[in-house]
Amino acid sequence: MKKIPISIQVIIYCENNKILLLQRKDNPNYWQSVTGSMEKYESPKQCAEREVFEETGLNVNRYSFYSLHQMNQYQIYPEWKYRYDKNVSTNIEHLFALQLPKKEHIIINPQEHVDYLWADHEEAMKKVFSWTNRNALINFKKLYE
Repeated sequence: MKKIPISIQVIIYCENNKILLLQRKDNPNYWQSVTGSMEKYESPKQCAEREVFEETGLNVNRYSFYSLHQMNQYQIYPEWKYRYDKNVSTNIEHLFALQLPKKEHIIINPQEHVDYLWADHEEAMKKVFSWTNRNALINFKKLYE
């Protein structure tokens, strides 16, 4: 089944605005926030809740979870085009945030990621591979300065 070209990104952060980054299994140079594609009968919020749990083991209902009321539209990376219908070239990404009171132990999904780290904003912005993740972090920082 082909992916729907609507996805989510969730910035997970905690004390001193440390940001959670996940290292992708399919490309160890790719670090990112929690991301994922919507399933057929999901809302963006439901997708974000599911993806956070699948990728980190965290239940968003235990923390402050909210929409950033922002979206990105981007060209689908060539290495992932096969996951979508032939005529699909762009994706819309809805942005969310999850605030934890402290750094939590993360249970990564070994099918998707190989490691995680807690980074400060500057390090996170340098480390993420996608411009949408970088822009989300830049805009997120502006909210809390």
